[in-house]
Amino acid sequence: MTIRAMICGSAGPVLTAQEISFFKESRPAGYILFARNCENADQIKKLVRSFRDAVDHDALILIDQEGGRVQRLVPPAWPRYPTARIFGALYDRDQEAALDAVWLAANLIGHDLAELGINMDCLPVLDLDSDEGHDVIGDRAYHSDPAIVSTLGRKACEGLLAAGVLPVIKHIPGHGRAGADSHLNLPVVDAAKTDLALNEFAPFHDLADMPAAMTAHVLYTSLDEKRPATISLAIIQQVIRKQIGFGGLLMSDDVSMGALDGTIAERTIALIEAGCDVALHCNGDLAEMEQVARNVPKLENVARNRFEQALAMRQVPNKIDRQDAMDRLQKRIA
Repeated sequence: MTIRAMICGSAGPVLTAQEISFFKESRPAGYILFARNCENADQIKKLVRSFRDAVDHDALILIDQEGGRVQRLVPPAWPRYPTARIFGALYDRDQEAALDAVWLAANLIGHDLAELGINMDCLPVLDLDSDEGHDVIGDRAYHSDPAIVSTLGRKACEGLLAAGVLPVIKHIPGHGRAGADSHLNLPVVDAAKTDLALNEFAPFHDLADMPAAMTAHVLYTSLDEKRPATISLAIIQQVIRKQIGFGGLLMSDDVSMGALDGTIAERTIALIEAGCDVALHCNGDLAEMEQVARNVPKLENVARNRFEQALAMRQVPNKIDRQDAMDRLQKRIA
């Protein structure tokens, strides 16, 4: 069965005839939802079914539902969840409470998503909270201490997995100290390799057993003077795969972001050649998605195995009393 090495979005809350035709022909590995796609639960369920019907395979259905600033499903239909920094600050005061709270929040989010047919969440952020960094990460990071980020990040992963939803660790190998917003510009980090290994890489190394990771559009001059991580063969092969030891499905961050140079086609070719398993395209522009589809390979061999292994990590959702879990979470973070 042919599957293309891409994950893409769509323009609105309902798939157009042109989008359905594109998905049937290209058969992407996955689909990602944004606020523009989310009106209410019934509409989202229908949208997800429409995509699944079009591609006719067990696809990844993604969303960025972190809590805080980055939350595509919002009140009043869905709860407002805490931002990551709240859990880090709680950890400094009460480790047991923080671990319970971060698991509860992720588990509740996971149940929200699973009910809609969404099986993968771009959570947790394993980037470090850094004074050097742009606030595009900021309070989305749990803490400045890599060990605490690892601990809280694993609990978040466990909470999602228990709800039947797959986590995506991001942004590998670390975006926290990047001084620019990669949505707009290419961040440059000049830290030494040893410094990066002790700090940025550590949480990703500790969670290298997770099913999927998203790359950072960041130029690390000590690792590759010319190419940001997403399109750097040296970083993906020597750092992400070997030094960090990540063996799961590796997706790029959004190929349409301002940090990358060249056409959409050129960016897509570069990230696949560097070693990303799948290209992520987010803005729903059909013409751009067609460029991605023409320049990604079929998902096969090692990349196909990683895709299937990620899907195989799904668990039967745990049973929860939603109100009780939410009450416990609120008490923990109060």
